Amino acid sequence: MRWILFFGALIGPSICCQEKFFGDQVFRINVRNEDEIHKLIQLVNSDNFTLNFWKPPSTFGCPVDIQVPSFSLQPVKSFLKSQGLEYSVTTEDLQSLLDDEDEETQHNEGRERSGDPFNYGAYHSLEAIYLEMDSMAADFPDFVSQVKIGHSFENRPLYVLKFSTGTGEPRPAIWLNAGIHSREWISQATGIWMARKIVSDYKKDPAVTSILEIMDIFLLPVANPDGYVYTQTKNRFWRKTRSRNPGSKCIGVDPNRNWNSSFAGEGASDNPCSEVYHGPHANSEVEVKSVVDFIQEHGNFKCFIDLHSYSQLLMYPYGYTVDKAPDAEELDKVAGRAAKALASLLGTKYRVGPSSTILYPVSGSSIDWAYDNGIKYAFTFELRDTGRYGFLLPANQIISTAEETWLSLKIIMEHVRHHLY
Repeated sequence: MRWILFFGALIGPSICCQEKFFGDQVFRINVRNEDEIHKLIQLVNSDNFTLNFWKPPSTFGCPVDIQVPSFSLQPVKSFLKSQGLEYSVTTEDLQSLLDDEDEETQHNEGRERSGDPFNYGAYHSLEAIYLEMDSMAADFPDFVSQVKIGHSFENRPLYVLKFSTGTGEPRPAIWLNAGIHSREWISQATGIWMARKIVSDYKKDPAVTSILEIMDIFLLPVANPDGYVYTQTKNRFWRKTRSRNPGSKCIGVDPNRNWNSSFAGEGASDNPCSEVYHGPHANSEVEVKSVVDFIQEHGNFKCFIDLHSYSQLLMYPYGYTVDKAPDAEELDKVAGRAAKALASLLGTKYRVGPSSTILYPVSGSSIDWAYDNGIKYAFTFELRDTGRYGFLLPANQIISTAEETWLSLKIIMEHVRHHLY
């Protein structure tokens, strides 16, 4: 730890939290062995630098992306040079990208307030997304309904769109989850686009129609509403929930470490200030518990899909162990076909595999919980891109991202429809 204290002394002991990011950069660092990964983790965990993993260490040879505040640039560069770690700067000025994003978002909001229809090629506020969900339920009352499954820590409603042509007992169902990590805006945008795609393609696309003939689809486009609002009003790069942690000044829990599946294991932290803090106990976050309770009460879910960003990965269980899941062979084949379908539109390449192998160890994740609770077809998408923009994917890539992801999603849903269990 001596080298961390030394370089930390160069910038002083206390720096106020920033919500503007003038001069902040994103470094892409190449790691070659366990020792280098360990040093990077120690560096990021140091309070002196206020660093933030965008893309944490995974396997050797895969780059690591770190957000570096302007006041930490020189000491971090000095440290990387002293350790022989190669790096490049992928984003020269985060605030410049944020200004562009904000200008475009405000321009779109102005047009929609003036009467333009909902623009699926733009990022939206939580209120705008919820209004569009209301609109879909009102326009297609025969098979679309809006269901409130609970509320967030700050008492915002958790709304799900249910697409169903059936009545009576719960039919076999598919759960689509988006926005559990609030800064991953492309996931929320893709989620609401998919809702519109389902209502548009029903009775037009034979695949969608056949799926809805015997199955229901439930779509939660904003799984972490408090965090999402916070990214739009305070800190664009907020990841966690906004719950309070008794005894700590740090806010929030990583909602994708809070599920009751190898809870508090590898890949999660017991430090409330960590981006991957697992929370005081499984399902401590009301946003997670609401989904768990709804799915368990329903009792007939066959597929669970969680949309994240970024890295262009399509993953299946397990995250908490490198042991193969019992259905790994089938899941790998389905994911491979889905990735091929995705690439068929624009050539976007996704890597496929269990999350513990192609990403990093993760305990307490949504898809591991789903799989461990009898939902065999459990997948996580890490959407665009591979790091050029990271969490700041330009809005002009929303439609193309959603369109290509939809092709892969249809492959998965059709497979589930034909392999009910």
